Amino acid sequence: MSSVAKMIETIETEMEAEQTNVEHLRMVEALLFAASEPLDIKALSTSLPEGADVPGLLKALQEEYQKRGVNLCCVAGKYQFRTASDLAFLLRKEQPEQKRLSKAAIETLSIIAYHQPVTRAEIEDIRGVAMSKGTIDILMEIGWIKIRGRKRTPGRPVTYGTTEAFLVQFGLESVAHLPGLDELKAAGFLEAIPPSGFDVPSPSDELSADEDPYDPNEPDLLTGSPNLDEA
Repeated sequence: MSSVAKMIETIETEMEAEQTNVEHLRMVEALLFAASEPLDIKALSTSLPEGADVPGLLKALQEEYQKRGVNLCCVAGKYQFRTASDLAFLLRKEQPEQKRLSKAAIETLSIIAYHQPVTRAEIEDIRGVAMSKGTIDILMEIGWIKIRGRKRTPGRPVTYGTTEAFLVQFGLESVAHLPGLDELKAAGFLEAIPPSGFDVPSPSDELSADEDPYDPNEPDLLTGSPNLDEA
């Protein structure tokens, strides 16, 4: 085969690959547009032709929509089209005022988010006050926190952590993307010069070395019966 023929063949191959990639890109765009919930890479892969570069396609879509009225966002490890943050005011509607979380609930949610896995006793120790049962109940009813495990300590206390709904609500890819020290200071939530030794915890949604998965049928050590309402 002559060099000219090889060149033509190479060009044709590249054109076919580009056309295939464009078609795959359109497929991903259509799937995300039609989905009512965020989709992860695995869910997208099952609907695309074998061999499709889903991570690459998602990256290309994110770049393409970066300056558009809607952006492709990654929340809780899944992808979803969302209105660009600077245009959110266009979609605001007058709605009846909803009940706001109490100061105790906000503080408790913040502690669980940043210190997870964390027990009830640890939450109370950080806040410096006893916590009513209703505070945890409210946060679990909203769907922002969950019982995630049990500590391998006397009494086997349950540990709490945030949920996928929490990540979606606040537009976070994972708990590792919670605002750090510099971001909190820039937002005015911390003093410009925090107290000596102050640091922002590094939360994890993985089970810790001293934590077991939660089993609702595990007998309560005080009563000997399954503890179905630890919250």
